[in-house]
Amino acid sequence: MKTVKPKKFLGQHFLKDLKVAQDIADTVDACPGLPILEVGPGMGVLTQFLLAKERPLKVVEVDYESVAYLREAYPRLEDHIIEDDFLKMNLQRLFGGQPFVLTGNYPYNISSQIFFKMLDYKDLIPCCTGMIQKEVAERIAAQPGSKTYGILSVLIQAWYRVEYLFTVHEHVFNPPPKVKSAVIRMTRNDTHTLGCNETLFKQIVKTTFNQRRKTLRNSIKPLLGKDCPLTADTLFDRRPEQLSVQEFIDLTNRVEKALPHNP
Repeated sequence: MKTVKPKKFLGQHFLKDLKVAQDIADTVDACPGLPILEVGPGMGVLTQFLLAKERPLKVVEVDYESVAYLREAYPRLEDHIIEDDFLKMNLQRLFGGQPFVLTGNYPYNISSQIFFKMLDYKDLIPCCTGMIQKEVAERIAAQPGSKTYGILSVLIQAWYRVEYLFTVHEHVFNPPPKVKSAVIRMTRNDTHTLGCNETLFKQIVKTTFNQRRKTLRNSIKPLLGKDCPLTADTLFDRRPEQLSVQEFIDLTNRVEKALPHNP
């Protein structure tokens, strides 16, 4: 059987270590019974261990060579291989509207976009696990006050409990990436609504962290106008990495009341 040559433009780094693949597959056990969607299965090193879970499994792969390999190597998957771009998929009817676990050895060049899409479907995805670039995993798991705490940290932690599970070294891949990797698990918390305007919440998080060296007073000024009395509050002396998720929610409510179009 012809193996698949990793493609740089797809961010492919094929995992070779079966023990690591088994450990990644076992991360889905925290959400038993749910169907599983694997993103970017490549040659199926993780897929084989997911199949052993005896749960409904679908895989989505954009690389036609990998799809051909999977069809030959894993005939059980024949009707469950989706040849598509995960970022463009409608996940609503994937398992008949049933919640599912998202997992994979994610392409590093689009991992952040994958998690933003997860947030769009958070009510369908109670659990997301998998391997990503170590630096991105650290950002997602970071706490307030950390230099790595940022947009991904706040937006994901608003809805998910994040566990940084273990680090994976470069030599277990073909080709070896230039960075270390990490396996994480994100499990939906009990939050059903943030208690604020969620569109504005995202806008404030992104606006402030895109100018993270500025105080909130300066980064939010374009939203509120330079003469808004709200920004006189000492809260606005702080920088975004100093605020918890709850403080961002409180900030959103205060900003919404002070917006120029509000009475």
